[in-house]
Order: sequence, then structure tokens, then C-alpha cells
Amino acid sequence: MPAAGECESAVITGLDHLVLICPEIVSGTAVYEKLLGRKADWQAELEGGAAASVFRLGNTSLELLAPAGDGPLGQRLAEIIEADGPGLTTLAFASDAIEDDHQTFARRGLSPSEIAGGHSVHAASGAQRSWQRFRVPDEKAGGIKTFILQQGEGALQPVAVGADAVHGLDHAVVNTAAPDRALAFYGAKLGLRLALDRTNPDWGVRLIFFRTGGLTIEIAQKLSDPEDASRPDKFWGLTWAVKDIEAAHHRLVASGFEVSEIRKGRKPGSRVFTIRNGTMSVPTLFIAHEGV
Repeated sequence: MPAAGECESAVITGLDHLVLICPEIVSGTAVYEKLLGRKADWQAELEGGAAASVFRLGNTSLELLAPAGDGPLGQRLAEIIEADGPGLTTLAFASDAIEDDHQTFARRGLSPSEIAGGHSVHAASGAQRSWQRFRVPDEKAGGIKTFILQQGEGALQPVAVGADAVHGLDHAVVNTAAPDRALAFYGAKLGLRLALDRTNPDWGVRLIFFRTGGLTIEIAQKLSDPEDASRPDKFWGLTWAVKDIEAAHHRLVASGFEVSEIRKGRKPGSRVFTIRNGTMSVPTLFIAHEGV
């Protein structure tokens, strides 16, 4: 227990990565290389009949997972795709002291799994990566698959990209019918910084923003839906950050994506556009901020 007068705190440092399940890894990787305007930084075959591609961005990573052969993991991924289609499934938060986090979250009633090691071998180069992680049970996390992860040897580093390419994640959106549950989990339990809690009848939504590691986890509740703590949250969509929104818009149109016109964003000084197809069921925005 913390000493008298000390404040117990978790040491989450950001969002290590998010997971997108797709039907097939080669085509899925090709789609997201065009969408993000950058090559995958890591490709690997996984034990249990699956394959992965990782895009290392400036403030997080996107991991694509797909079934690839026989095995329990591949079978489970195929079942998810058959039931729900491709889409976002997982938030993996970054830690720089995973044993301390594990103890803290156990004291906070999150019932974390045991800390387990993991590793991956690059399919082409043979390079290796390692990490440690534990999982927060879905029922404790409002239904979102949630991990806490500390990188080890071989951690990927972001590389410079052009102004028309995605350099980071601006925010990830989680839809909820239980805003008080979400406030308790992401704020009181995980210890993320609450940046905004605002209800806007004109938009028909309550928005709760948590900041971590240079990005936002946005919790959205539709005011037209009754609050219902029995309904699980849904990991919904992503907003990718670019430096030059006109150049990004032109690149995506030339790549065959259907996109909206560029418009003013809700945040002052921002401009956005919507990707209307080709994202594997992920509602997707691109955003640029003036002076950034």
C-alpha cells in the first residue's frame, strides 16, 4: 500500500497500440499502407494461426491482425470476423513500470491477469521484439478488450513521413451507453487525465475526453439512447493526424478512396475530411491543426 500521505497513481504513459482485425493480412496491409501513406514497420506470423502488420506512428501504433492458417488464434479471429465483420477491438495502453501498474490496478479492483511475456520475429529480416503485458477483464473495462503493455528489446521507433501522410493518432472514439462507468474506468481506475466532459444538445451527444501520451480517447454517448450499464461499450472510430490536409486529401483521392470535402473541424483551428470507403468498417476522419 502507498505510504501515508502518498498518492497512489498508475504509470500509463500513453496508448501503445490499437488492434484492427481484418480478413486477410496481405490485402489489409496494402489498404492501410495506402490509407496512412506509409509502409508497415513490422510484419510477422504469430503462433496459433495468425499474422500481424504493425504501423508505428508518432504517438501510438496500429496493429492489423488476421487469421493465417490453422490454430486457435486464427480460428478465434475468423469467428470474430464472421460474427461482427472486420473492425477495431483492442486498446493496449503503454506502461513504464508494469509491475507497479499491476499492483495498483489489482488494488483498484480491476482483477488484472498475470503479467506475461511476448515476442515477435519479423517475417523478412528475422529481427525480434519483446514485451510484457497483462489484460484487464472485458467486464471491468466496459466490454473493450484492454491491455497494459511495457515494451522490451527491439521496440519500434517512428520514422519521418511526408506532410501528406499520417504522422499520429489524434483521437480514438469509444461509444458508450454508460458514461458514468466510462468515467470511472478510464479516469478513476486507469488514471487517465480527464480533459473535457461536455453535453451538446445541438450535436445530440455527450463527449468525454481523456488525454494520454499526446492523443485523446473520446467517449461518446448519444443523448437519444437511454443510459444502460448492461450494454457493452463499442470501439468505434479513429481520427488520423496529418500536417498538410490538402495534400493528404489529394493523395487519398488519387489512391481511389472516396472522401468528403475538406471542412472546418469542431476544434477551433482544425480542418477535417471523412473517408467514406476502404477502411475495413472503421469510421475514419483525417485532421490537421493550424500551427501544428
